[in-house]
Amino acid sequence: MTFPEPPFLPADHDDEQQRALAAPLLARFAARLADAVPVDALWVHGSLACGDYRHGRSDLDLVAVLPAAPGGPVRERLAALHRELDAREPGAAKLHCSYLPRQELGDPAAAHFTFAQGEPMERPVTVIARRELLDAGTVLAGERPDALLPPVSDAALHAHLRADLRDYWYPVTARPEPWRRDIWVDFGPVTAVRATVALREGRLITKREAIARLPALDAPPGLAEDIAARRYGVPPVLTPEERAQRAEQARLFTRLLIERALG
Repeated sequence: MTFPEPPFLPADHDDEQQRALAAPLLARFAARLADAVPVDALWVHGSLACGDYRHGRSDLDLVAVLPAAPGGPVRERLAALHRELDAREPGAAKLHCSYLPRQELGDPAAAHFTFAQGEPMERPVTVIARRELLDAGTVLAGERPDALLPPVSDAALHAHLRADLRDYWYPVTARPEPWRRDIWVDFGPVTAVRATVALREGRLITKREAIARLPALDAPPGLAEDIAARRYGVPPVLTPEERAQRAEQARLFTRLLIERALG
């Protein structure tokens, strides 16, 4: 079924232009990384690879495959590289990279050294990230994702999505407080729509397509426009009463979508 795009979404022909704006930063990072550590492959997933990247607003989601797990000195070197890049390059703070040891390519549950949100952390290269890499990953260096990563079956993807909705997102919809922040209003409904489509149709859709589907899923009036304005344009200024009303609408709508998806 084709969903016509609402008028509040921008024309989609500027996607290549948006991607081109990120290219210089990615090239400099790839070169600096290769100077710092041996790298078997460097890939991009997320919105830059799959579509709907918005320069300056979207994250740059990268995965680097290393010959071995990085020890303490290598981690310090990688963290220093990211921090130096953040200090010198506009937009580099949104460049996040997970460092995946070659011997752990087959384990989507294993946590790996990652630099994101301005700090080092441990987190897995999830089933969703792996499916994105296999379906549409961009190669910056080395081998292709499908030459190194094992396939991600629909069953594995569905199990991951259902667990994420059930164990993380659904409990959040029982708490009104987070939904007073824009980030939860933006990500909650969109995440639920994307999961619903993946469970029903077996494919991952962009945030843009998810936003376009919100009106057909009986989203509260104005919610899709509100989310689109923050992603593509100028967000509206809300009074405290409007913000509280929007928070409750987004929370309850997301909860309903999750119940439908899990049901």
